[in-house]
This record gives sequence, C-alpha cells and structure tokens, in this order.
Amino acid sequence: MPRLALFRRPALTALAATATLTLAACGGSSSAGTTTREADAESCPGEVLDVVVSVSQWGSIVEQLGGDCATVTTVLASSAVDPHDYEPTTADIAAFSDADLVVLNGADYDHWAADAVATADSDPVVVDAAEVVGIETEEHAEEEEHAEGEEHAEEEGHAHGGVNPHLWYSPEYVQDVAAEVTAQLSELSPDAADHFAEQAQTWESDLQPYLDEVSSLQSAAPGRSYAATESVFQYTGEAIGLTDATPEGYRDAASNETDPAPGDVAAFETALSDGSVDVLVYNSQTEGSVPEQLRAAAESAGVPVVEVTESAPDGEQSFVSWQLDQLQQLSNALGGGQ
Repeated sequence: MPRLALFRRPALTALAATATLTLAACGGSSSAGTTTREADAESCPGEVLDVVVSVSQWGSIVEQLGGDCATVTTVLASSAVDPHDYEPTTADIAAFSDADLVVLNGADYDHWAADAVATADSDPVVVDAAEVVGIETEEHAEEEEHAEGEEHAEEEGHAHGGVNPHLWYSPEYVQDVAAEVTAQLSELSPDAADHFAEQAQTWESDLQPYLDEVSSLQSAAPGRSYAATESVFQYTGEAIGLTDATPEGYRDAASNETDPAPGDVAAFETALSDGSVDVLVYNSQTEGSVPEQLRAAAESAGVPVVEVTESAPDGEQSFVSWQLDQLQQLSNALGGGQ
C-alpha cells in the first residue's frame, strides 16, 4: 500500500508527489545543510577532537558538550532533508573516516551513517544513542533468536526496525546519551577531562528548565490524553504520563509509514469528536491529506493542537529552547482544556 497520502517527508522528490499531498513549508531543498563548529585550540587544555554527528537533533547537544576542545560536524543540519533516505556524499564519508568520535542516533534512523562508519578507513569511537539506552531493533533481535535456532514468521517490516527511533524526545535518553558522549570525549582527550566535565555541568544546568517543565506537566497529566499524527512525541508523552489515545490501527500505519485504513481514520476522527482526546499532537514538518484532515477535525471539535517537529527548525540552535517551546504549548493546551 503506498504511503504518500499519509506522509510527505521534505527530502522526497517532486516526482513522488500526488494530488492529495503537499510539500512541507520547510522542505524543497536537497542540501543536507552540513555545519561545522570549530574548536578553540588555544583555549583547550588538551587534544582537540574531531567529532561527527549524523543528525541535528544531537548536533547542538554535542557541540555544547565538546566546548573548546571539539570541532563538531553535523552532517544533516537541515530540517529539509529526510534522514531516512539520505545518501552520504564523498565529503560525508571522508568526515566519518577522519573523526575521532562519531555520534549516531541508531535504531535504523540514520543507517546510512552507520554504514559509512562501518566502511570507513579508520576506526572512530562510536556513540550509538540506541545502544546507549538499550534500544534493540527487530532486525537485531531476530538475528540473535535465529542464532539460537528459533524460527520466526516473516513480518512486514517497520520503517525503523520495529522501534520508535525518536530518542531525543525522551528526557531520560537525552541525559544518558549526553553522559556517554562526555565519557568518550574525556577518554579520547584525557587532558581536557576537566573541561568536558565543566561543559557537561553547564549543559545539565541549561537542561533544567526543560526538565522542570516535564515535571510540571506530570502533575497535570493524570486522566489526560493525547493523539498524534506521527510517533515523534511518544517518548515525551510517556515521560509526562499522558495516555496515548491514538487509535491502534492508525498508530501502526504511522509507524510503518503506510496509509491508514479508512476505518482507522474514522476512529481517529471519532476520538477527536467524542472527548476521548484532550490534545492533538501534530508534526508540522510533514504534511499530507490525512494529517491535515485530522487537524481540521480537531479544530472543529475544539481539541487544542500542539505543533511539534521531528528536528529543530532551521535557525534554532538550542535543543532546550526547541523542546521547551513545544512543552509550553502542551502546557497551555492542557490548561485550556481544564
């Protein structure tokens, strides 16, 4: 079943467009928008490290953690590029080969980056966020089970190996990955360990308003629910304690990036109209006829709409300000529903 009526990722070409589907406002560029933030070698007490980050969701975090002692290149720094379909350039592959440290999302979100590291001429240290937090894809799980002689029925594959790869939406995961990045930076440049510790402390201090907002929302969450046009918000919803009222059939289709059945869309609209949903979470970086239809249904039913994005909007340099803005939208939406 084609997926195009449901989702339009910004990096997909115009040849794939259909009459029911429009390009997101931030889309249209084929440029990855690769950025490099240079270290300040004169201020670094140890060896300056070359760090490559696959996607922007982790890029700004790593930049702050590296401080003066890390030159950080973020390969996909533009929200106009779909990380699922990206093909690394020769320059990208060279950057991975030259890196001391590579930071990946994992969970099959940026498989192209993992492939580039695997074929690199050098052997950089890799922080795979999914591995750090203990996320295992279906593919890896099946390999282990087959190794033990178990048989598995063939399933239709999830787009991300059966897991939600949007790990940066989990407050716990973000802190775990940041701690691992700091540990690896310190090991690679031990003379700069105190500098990295200071950067980590500053990062944790800057993160606190975000954590405070999550904590505040937890007190408002009991008995409240949300439904989402995509799964990007799932980890935050779980951390807050909101009930996910997205109809199961629609949620499965969104996870697989396929069209939902008409009955699933109807069930979603019913949930919006009968009071089962307190907030609709809408990913504004992907557009399609079905999400737009659901947003219109929410607005018609008086259900507040909270806009979220899979990656920070272009020009937004701070992970915390990006996430905090979305949480404050949610807080306003829940407050307005009481």
